[in-house]
Amino acid sequence: MKLREVTLVGRDGKPLINPAVIEHERKRGQSVENRIADRITAFSGSMRFVYLHVLWFGLWIGLGVEGYPYGLLTMIVSLEAIFLSTFVMISQNRADARREVLTNQQWQTVQDEDAQNVELLRISNQILELTKAVHEATALRRNGAAATSVDAAPDGDPTSS
Repeated sequence: MKLREVTLVGRDGKPLINPAVIEHERKRGQSVENRIADRITAFSGSMRFVYLHVLWFGLWIGLGVEGYPYGLLTMIVSLEAIFLSTFVMISQNRADARREVLTNQQWQTVQDEDAQNVELLRISNQILELTKAVHEATALRRNGAAATSVDAAPDGDPTSS
């Protein structure tokens, strides 16, 4: 049996590219409850949801399903509000968990970059010390060659001076 590959998409419909978020969403998607809550939250946060309710309330009142003060409609809407607020809280928890995943990954990246910077500074200091040593050796060789040529006699015998 071959499993199909699923591309996870964000709220904007674009594919997710952050590996930490992809893994978080994959794990979250394994729960049926999470998938149901995500779908309900997505629908209840859409304009279709608003249009459906405008139509529903208009028909309820217009067709005279019940008389004013619309006790049954009020009770139904109140229950719906209770459930929707729960789904909003679930969605906020999901967003918080996702932000936490991103924050943890960013913190790990900062720590890795800090370690790399420390290593680069150590290597730079080594290069600086080696460069100083090369300059000193070059200066000594240059000064030694100059001193030897000054001390040498014109006939090439250093003892004849």
